[in-house]
Amino acid sequence: MQMDWLQITIAITGGLFAGIINTLAGNGSAITLTILTEVLGLPGNVANGTNRIGILAQGMASVRFFWKHNHQALERARWWILIIFCGAMVGVWVATAVSNEVFKQIFSYLMIGMLVVTLINPKRWLRTSDLEWKMPWMLSIPIFFILGFYGGFIQMGMGVFFLAVMVLVARYDLIDSNAIKNVVVVLYTAVVLVIFHLKGLVDWPVGLVIAIGQATGGWLAARFATRIPAANRWAYWLLIAVVVLSIFKLFGWWPF
Repeated sequence: MQMDWLQITIAITGGLFAGIINTLAGNGSAITLTILTEVLGLPGNVANGTNRIGILAQGMASVRFFWKHNHQALERARWWILIIFCGAMVGVWVATAVSNEVFKQIFSYLMIGMLVVTLINPKRWLRTSDLEWKMPWMLSIPIFFILGFYGGFIQMGMGVFFLAVMVLVARYDLIDSNAIKNVVVVLYTAVVLVIFHLKGLVDWPVGLVIAIGQATGGWLAARFATRIPAANRWAYWLLIAVVVLSIFKLFGWWPF
């Protein structure tokens, strides 16, 4: 589709904020999917596929910083990353065949539960990574497979749920959790994007414009997260803000 300068400006600016939010918290896709559908008028399934271009760009821009500073946590999580990848492959197969409207309705109520979880006992979210603790396989396989399935299916909100699992169940801190999240999202999004493209569900010119903003946002956020000592606390408060704003938008309480 042809984009005018106002649409290009909105797409890049929205992509910038989405890249920052996705890298440090999650659910930045709520911004980009809204731009793709409401501002640029793409059908839902095409928006879902096109959105993966910016997600991949933002992840690639941030992974270098996270690998340098969080490689020990990443190496420990390599099997979980593989499980999530397998789940994502199943999720994208379903996404190309069915509507995701039902998932969006379920997502609305999941975000309310997520808000409660983030506000109860905040100290759990500010812990340091316990790299000695081993998560039981009987627990990790279904949890990470479901996370991957959701990410492959719709992506929106996957980062928020991923952080909850990594911090509250796997006992990582928020920055290590974000490092793992960005690596795994890059891996499965590269394949997911190819699948959407082969199905004719990607608008490359539009996606590349948003990707400019998202790559910039991902780079800035990863640089901040790996260099600022208080980044863990900032990521926690950003996560709460993202969840609250998502609830307002999903239930139609958003004033704009």
